[in-house]
Amino acid sequence: MTMSIDIDSAWQELRERVKHCTKCPLCKTRHNTVFGEGPVNAKCVIIGEGPGEEEDMSGRPFVGRAGQLLTDILEKGGRIPRESVYIMNVVKCRPPGNRNPMLDEIRKCSEHFEAQLALLHPDIIVTMGNIATQSLTGLKTGITSMRGKWLNHRGVRIFPMYHPSYLLRTEGDKSESGPKYLTWKDIQELKAELDRLHQS
Repeated sequence: MTMSIDIDSAWQELRERVKHCTKCPLCKTRHNTVFGEGPVNAKCVIIGEGPGEEEDMSGRPFVGRAGQLLTDILEKGGRIPRESVYIMNVVKCRPPGNRNPMLDEIRKCSEHFEAQLALLHPDIIVTMGNIATQSLTGLKTGITSMRGKWLNHRGVRIFPMYHPSYLLRTEGDKSESGPKYLTWKDIQELKAELDRLHQS
């Protein structure tokens, strides 16, 4: 019981630190910080790059068009309920104009997402797109080469996938080598691995 109370306290303290963070200039243009959402005992954590406009207004991750597609990928493609995974970003504030977060912004926010990961203690981290994958692995390889391969972050397995926003930009590509088909393969592999974890 004491351990549970300590974790709850640490989680609330971290949420408050993020809410009032002024470590980088993104704090000046945000409407809300986007801490993340999902069960704290989730076996799988999904990490994107940063909040968009709708996320900034609502304070929730992946609620815009890309977020709706992510939900479809999880639930329709992989039969993985969205509420069974924890979803967050590498930066907690929206970069202006939905630009990519800068390296210094990611570095300053890394204290927050690393603290989250330490408390969540997931078995699998799914990184969405180049920025999330490179931020956690330190690799500079593009997502096209890394997706579908199991990597490592401080002893936790990482499974990179295409970002849903990229799938929206390439939705016309129906080929078997295209991102839509490869994402379907990736979500099947993720589902199989999660099933193995639940059975062990």
